[in-house]
Amino acid sequence: MEKFFKFKERDTSARTEVVAGLTTFMTMAYIIFVNPGILSAAGVPFEGAATATALGAALMCIAMGLIANRPLALASGMGLNAVVAFSIVLGAGVPWQVGMAVIFVEGLVILLLVLTGLRESVMNAIPMNLKRAIGVGIGLFITFIGLVDGGLIVNSDATLVQLGDFSQAGVWVTLIGLVAIFAFMALKVKGDILWGIVVATVAALLFKVTELPTAVTAAPDFSTFFAPFHTVGDAGTMAITQLFTPTLLLFVFAVMLTDFFDTMGTVISIGEQAGFVDKDGQVPGIRNILAVDSAAASVGGLFGASSITTYIESAAGVAEGGRTGLTAVVTGILFALCAFFAPVIAMIGGALPITAGALIVVGFLMMGNIKHIPWDDFENAFPAFLTIVGIPLTYNISYGIGLGFISYVVIKLLHRKASDIHPLMYVVSLAFVVAFVLPVIQKAIG
Repeated sequence: MEKFFKFKERDTSARTEVVAGLTTFMTMAYIIFVNPGILSAAGVPFEGAATATALGAALMCIAMGLIANRPLALASGMGLNAVVAFSIVLGAGVPWQVGMAVIFVEGLVILLLVLTGLRESVMNAIPMNLKRAIGVGIGLFITFIGLVDGGLIVNSDATLVQLGDFSQAGVWVTLIGLVAIFAFMALKVKGDILWGIVVATVAALLFKVTELPTAVTAAPDFSTFFAPFHTVGDAGTMAITQLFTPTLLLFVFAVMLTDFFDTMGTVISIGEQAGFVDKDGQVPGIRNILAVDSAAASVGGLFGASSITTYIESAAGVAEGGRTGLTAVVTGILFALCAFFAPVIAMIGGALPITAGALIVVGFLMMGNIKHIPWDDFENAFPAFLTIVGIPLTYNISYGIGLGFISYVVIKLLHRKASDIHPLMYVVSLAFVVAFVLPVIQKAIG
């Protein structure tokens, strides 16, 4: 195990990696319950989606750990699942199997880009300051998600957001979990974030935010598996053969773009935190990481779990010292168990305030690179700034990256420094422009 995962080389141990994997899982477990809930709104069988979510995440986490040997965990992507359910299936009025076929195909396209080296080339073409900004922006995004999950921030019709209601039990569960993490950090307790989650779980039981499960096991349901090849519709044809319409092909492009850059931002930010980004801002072994992530998207569509992608919550495990693929393997094994013990996991994963404090702290830990951005250099600092604020305020990693890329190209051109722009940055920025005006195009073609 030492020889395979390289514990000594990366200054870690098997115990640390197991704790890191458990911590990562605890911050991601909510997806087992949230994802089926979203997909079932579009007609996907809830039990089938739950099994697909758990086993899809398990398979791809283990693949990432064994193939790439990095502490990166994967599961069905939040945001992408909503696109599948509400924009593709309900919006375009197609069977849910066709929506999964969109995901299956876009994953294959991205995998092709990885195998040809294009996806890796795009990542290497991004200026270092923008890479740093992506990590900082995602850190703010994670903190924002934690504040919202914990009820400390709520929506407001007048001001968009406002302070939450402290009479709500969930808010106090979040605060107790957050203070517990502070205490364990101060005492230098190994696994401080994980122990904070445990304390928050106890508080959630006491405040009746969650409750002990009435059952221990649940049988897996494989009804959503191989969804793109189900026979659906009045014509009685396979779902994947029904993709060739302008609207659905545009969805393939749009989802592909989101998948492409969400992962890029996640890998860079976690890589910075874990210390496996080199001085030039590149990630050694990135092709294996991207290949697994790309295959995961297709697997998600194939299983009926929506697109499976690398999770930014992997940062929680990295914060606990995770540095090798064993972290991801442990996370994957725990996801596999969830396919059989979902009621037990629901006690924690189904109550967002329990993990909210962990997300807030992890977001803070990812802010460190902001000091390396040259804020007195407008040409490089403003695109970084737009990326940082764009990611949390659009609630979308890709959109924030797109704003930063486009502004970088425009500002450099206006300063007559076209030579500073890598050719691929023009291509990617143009792709983002197309993505931003995609709703207009969709409306124009009906």
